[in-house]
Amino acid sequence: QVKLVESGGGLVQAGGSLRLSCVASGLTFGSRAVGWFRQAPGKQREFVAAINWSGTTTSDAASVKGRFAISRDNAKNTVYLQMNPLEPEDTAVYYCAIRPSGTTTISTFARAYDAWGQGTQVTVSA
Repeated sequence: QVKLVESGGGLVQAGGSLRLSCVASGLTFGSRAVGWFRQAPGKQREFVAAINWSGTTTSDAASVKGRFAISRDNAKNTVYLQMNPLEPEDTAVYYCAIRPSGTTTISTFARAYDAWGQGTQVTVSA
């Protein structure tokens, strides 16, 4: 079955960096767009970044533009989210998600993704 596993979260001071990874299995990874979303306590899940199937097109939320970078390695079935510098407002559970088979373009809407990981906690202290 389709499985997405995130890793790389943790506790970091403001100004620090983290790189999240998401490894996919049970699907044809290279033909699908992938996104990162996050959810802070008491808030709705929000879009962070997305990348198309080939890695040639990306989209970032305004709140992370210039600080976060999404990339992918189709040979490793892995998508990354490099985060630097981190701010306390970035504290959240981060989820990777993948679009249905054949949908190569990116989307900023959570409903456009049909498989999700379990999430990884990112905590940024002031």
